Amino acid sequence: MTYTHVHMPLQIGRTTIKNRIFRPAHATILGKGGISDALIAYHEARARGGAGLSIVEVGSVHPTSPLAIDLWKAELEPGYRKLGDMGRKYDMKIFQQLWHAGHHGMPRDGGPPWGVSATPSVEVGVVPIEMTKSMIAEIIEAYATAARRMEAWGLDGVDVHCAHGYLPGQFLSANTNLRTDEYGGATIEERARFVIELMEAVHSAVSRDFVVGVRLAPDLTVNGVDEDQNLAIAHILEARGLTDYINVSVGNYNSYTKMVGGMHEPVGYELPTSVPITRKVKLPTMVVGRFRTLEECDQVIRAGDADMVGLVRAMIADPDLVTKSLAGKADQVRPCIGCNQACVAQVSTEHGHLECAVNPGNGHELYRGDAVLTPAPEPKTVLVVGGGPAGLEAARVAALRGHKVTLAEASPVLGGNLRAAAKAPTRHGMIDIATWLEAEVFRLGVDVQLSTYMDVDDVTASGAEAVIVATGSFPRMDGVQHSHPGQPIRNFNRRNVISAFDLFMQPPAELGKTAVVIDDVGHYEGLAASEQLIAAGLSVTYVTRLRMFAQQAQAPLMVEPFLTRMRGKPFDYLIRHRAVEFTDNEVLVSPTHFTDDADVRRIPADTVVFVSANEPNRDLYTALTDRNTDVRVVGDANSPRFLQVAIREGHLAGASI
Repeated sequence: MTYTHVHMPLQIGRTTIKNRIFRPAHATILGKGGISDALIAYHEARARGGAGLSIVEVGSVHPTSPLAIDLWKAELEPGYRKLGDMGRKYDMKIFQQLWHAGHHGMPRDGGPPWGVSATPSVEVGVVPIEMTKSMIAEIIEAYATAARRMEAWGLDGVDVHCAHGYLPGQFLSANTNLRTDEYGGATIEERARFVIELMEAVHSAVSRDFVVGVRLAPDLTVNGVDEDQNLAIAHILEARGLTDYINVSVGNYNSYTKMVGGMHEPVGYELPTSVPITRKVKLPTMVVGRFRTLEECDQVIRAGDADMVGLVRAMIADPDLVTKSLAGKADQVRPCIGCNQACVAQVSTEHGHLECAVNPGNGHELYRGDAVLTPAPEPKTVLVVGGGPAGLEAARVAALRGHKVTLAEASPVLGGNLRAAAKAPTRHGMIDIATWLEAEVFRLGVDVQLSTYMDVDDVTASGAEAVIVATGSFPRMDGVQHSHPGQPIRNFNRRNVISAFDLFMQPPAELGKTAVVIDDVGHYEGLAASEQLIAAGLSVTYVTRLRMFAQQAQAPLMVEPFLTRMRGKPFDYLIRHRAVEFTDNEVLVSPTHFTDDADVRRIPADTVVFVSANEPNRDLYTALTDRNTDVRVVGDANSPRFLQVAIREGHLAGASI
């Protein structure tokens, strides 16, 4: 691959970035309020992997808005000096994003948030204190102090976050800025007063050698901050010499799913709202938008749409993306599949931090992942039974460590349940990780034996010194919904009742015109089945015993896009309901708060898809343990869960032999 722009240096202010790839700020929660060794190791992996610039996740400038890094704490200095020294070791520049959440943040003292006006956050819902002028001055000075510290502590610049509906964005938006003093007004120029004063204070607090940039974003809300208003702000800051670059994103918490678009979004999906800004300023510009390869980034720069392109999830999946690609090994880059399952979803949990569904080392760089694998002291013969994601990762890692590995798969293809998942509408990206894993096991010399079913005697006869069982799981077609475990669905065993796996891999020849999807799990599988049936021309009713619609798909930001796609289509849903009985062409449902069949509703159903927690296929593992074999069980065979866990367990098993 020949690149024309992405590998070239770029001057920002008085600082030279070695290439055009930057890592935009994004939550990791690895610092837990500070700069931990885990957070430094995370950034070091991407520095070693070739990124020219890394912008550290939001640093809170004031105690009224705590989150990932508390910049007001002087005791953070040693960690920042260590972080800066690491960046210089690899010639990766490091900027700190400066941030205040405004009405999205909750002070640790239990008091209300500080906001522009007394308008509650769509996420938090607490009416904030409308900031007085002295509060405004205090926050502006806090930004300046944070910037001053970042330069003194050895970083290269700051990225002032004025996007995504945080405090500066709340001043800019007519939806949240209802003030009648000099910080409000009918025009964007009037509402920009806070941002201008903020940028003046930050600019005055540091030397000209220190980079000061700004992040802006059209927020996609009615009466919000659109492209023209963002461009007006960019022109004001540019004309006054208050910023060295313009970093453009999209969305706020009213359009949250656009902030981190999932696999349903195309490459470069943010460009239509970014390019109207980036093409009309003279300063260096940065864009993001689900880019996955260096070639895609090169095309953006070549087209004149931006000077730098940000890779977040792509370098979460493979921190070595840049170095591999520039070395002509782009086919060896582990692909991001855009599932948002461990990167986005996990940082939103109370005690979670950033991980990755396809890269088990992400967020654990100090002790886990490819970079810390060591050659096996005594190479062994290893047999992996099962070629789904857990088995493939186990075989890959064992081979990387020098073992002689055989992988036996009962079906004629590799990939396991990922092949079914990838057949769902908008979910074709799921197959990318299976394709990569397959290519890697062949590249590493694993002896892959397809259409090879192995029982306990076959495994024993193989003579393998270590065995990894990755035999997966089966759909649990027992009609049990766990709100009422003692009341399975009556007349469950009918020919028109199928699993989601059946729907995608071996659907009936005639599905009919109506369908009911019964979801006892609440992840994406029920949504995928519904959309597949609608694509086949059926009217669908989705029924779940759960208190929330697809609750496990909420945090990965998959529900709203799905419901948006359902607009105008024959789709309806019932939460807090269970199926009580099937007839020839109906499903009888009842609210979950009843134990009898009260308030039964009859729903037409030529086809019924039942989604429940799968049943592990553990027979081989159990039989092998009885023979005192060196055996490990991974993935769904261990317990049916999700892709992230399957790959992690496969990785750990391969690393443990």
